[in-house]
Amino acid sequence: MATFHFMQKLLFVLCGIFALSFSSVAQSKKIVADKILAVVGDKIILQSDIENAIKDAVRNGGTVPDNADCSILEQALISKVLMLQALKDSLPVTEEEIESELDNRIRYYMSQFGSQAELERVAGKTVYQLKDDSRESVRERKLAEAMQKKIVDIINVTPTEVKAYFDRIPKDSLPFFESEVEVGQIALYPKASRDLEQFMISELTHYKQEVESKHSTFDQVARLYSEDPGSKDKGGLYEIDRNEKNWDPDFIRAAFRLKDGEISPVVKTKFGYHIIQMVQRNGDLATIRHILRIPPVTDAEMTQGLSKLDSVRSKIIAGTMDFNGAAFKYGEDEEQKYTGPYIMSADGDTYNRIDELDKDVVAVLSKLKVGEYSQPSVFTNERTGKKGVRILYLKTRSEPHRMNLRDDYNKIKQAALEEKKYQSLEKWLTSHVPNYYIMIDPDKANCQQLQKWTNIQKTYASKN
Repeated sequence: MATFHFMQKLLFVLCGIFALSFSSVAQSKKIVADKILAVVGDKIILQSDIENAIKDAVRNGGTVPDNADCSILEQALISKVLMLQALKDSLPVTEEEIESELDNRIRYYMSQFGSQAELERVAGKTVYQLKDDSRESVRERKLAEAMQKKIVDIINVTPTEVKAYFDRIPKDSLPFFESEVEVGQIALYPKASRDLEQFMISELTHYKQEVESKHSTFDQVARLYSEDPGSKDKGGLYEIDRNEKNWDPDFIRAAFRLKDGEISPVVKTKFGYHIIQMVQRNGDLATIRHILRIPPVTDAEMTQGLSKLDSVRSKIIAGTMDFNGAAFKYGEDEEQKYTGPYIMSADGDTYNRIDELDKDVVAVLSKLKVGEYSQPSVFTNERTGKKGVRILYLKTRSEPHRMNLRDDYNKIKQAALEEKKYQSLEKWLTSHVPNYYIMIDPDKANCQQLQKWTNIQKTYASKN
């Protein structure tokens, strides 16, 4: 039943035209004749808006159906109505929210083009001009988001509604689910010895002297010695934003103390030791280079970590400490401090298919029964590359099965909730859209999904 995949169908209308307010930056120098495809109230939708949205979808690897222009135009119409109603209802959208969204889009495009300088070269504009050009579009999208949130956030579903939703799914359309597991983890990251840390500091100090004395360039030294796989091949180059929370705060503070061309003393972060060169700074945005060295952890430190975790495991098995409490007290995985001790799936929940887990976790789980804890073992964090030790806890394991209410209630409930939200939004649109002037270009009259909008256009005309 197609409606089970309702979360994909919903799109939340806001993923459409306004979400792509920096669309086709590479073509921003071109001046071409544009065409108004639709008008909602006093707001217009241009042919270029739709074309740019389609081009961005293709560039991002999305599948574009034959009638993509019709679908995106409908999303744009809905977004305009939501935005105009948000203005009527005086829904709050702050300048800080708008600026944050603009910064996120600028960062995205800088990552696509490689640097701020290249983005500005291709666009023929500074990042500040790009932000100014898109500010009103972002404001409109934020207003539409706020209105949609007001409409659907009060929606809930009862157990009876969940069952009714499930019963409507044809039995031969019920999806098949592979085995899923809930896996908890307590990870420690043993520290290198002080002697090795001092050696790394002296190495980085030497690199700094080499660059400052002009014997080498920072780019050359970074390519030779940096242990950051994300920037090593780019000579340590990064575009950073001092307000971006993903960056280590010590790294950001050290970088933004520097003047253009200046190199920092050795900086310690949770990733290791760095030297940082400020290439160019523009307010809260900057282009920097850095060299990362990670002091190696010896077998002696790893053995100490394994011993500590073995003690923690004994306390859990003895019942003197529960798993969640132990993970909170001893766990050193930064990400899990915010998400909890269970490994998260791509869908944002704690249920993972076996094929979604890394092979080392799968190997350990093959020896565990539900409710058991693994022996401490050495592992490498796939995200950071750091070596650590961990114990795993197999909380639940489902067998391969057809979707059913007992095993998949939460999934079915979420799908039923999304359907009810969609229906509420449709009902709201049916009652509110006739209050606005709608004009759609006759060339789009053959779009099936726009027929109801054409009818609304006629209804408005007859009322006025």
